[in-house]
Amino acid sequence: MLRHRALLAPLLAPLLLGTAGCDSLQRSDSFLGVITPYRIDIVQGNAITKEQMALVRPGLTRLQVRDILGSPLLADPFHANRWDYLFTLRRPGAELQRRSIVVHFEGDRVRAVDAPDDLPSEREFVASISRLKDPRAPRLELSADERAALPPPRRREAPAPEPVGPVRDYPPLEAGS
Repeated sequence: MLRHRALLAPLLAPLLLGTAGCDSLQRSDSFLGVITPYRIDIVQGNAITKEQMALVRPGLTRLQVRDILGSPLLADPFHANRWDYLFTLRRPGAELQRRSIVVHFEGDRVRAVDAPDDLPSEREFVASISRLKDPRAPRLELSADERAALPPPRRREAPAPEPVGPVRDYPPLEAGS
């Protein structure tokens, strides 16, 4: 019996040491440096751009602000004159994007807006979240010179044909006339 225990000890020691390292494998981004798990993008809040913030000004109603910026992420009943718009984008392999905008109200009207100066434009925001960074991707717009080089559109000379169909006579709607 003692001999069996002596044989088990050398077999169990590597097993115990191997399982102790499993915790470090779970904390890394890859399994043995080869297999990486899929990580999803986590988007929370309202993505607000420069163009949207240009529309928000003092004097707008709460409903107008909601139409422009969307529903606030935080509308605290204890701070009824303040709406907080927060945005975070966490994606693997990229820097965390975080923005905070606070709209202050006086009654039902906007009193002030606290927004960062570095809000992205719509194009900048789309470029920052786009996974397609291929420089060979086709352009979707023409330059001013390319637009000027296009031939003018052809004009139709013939008028549209008259509709063809049966002609019907209906009796008058008033029976007494």
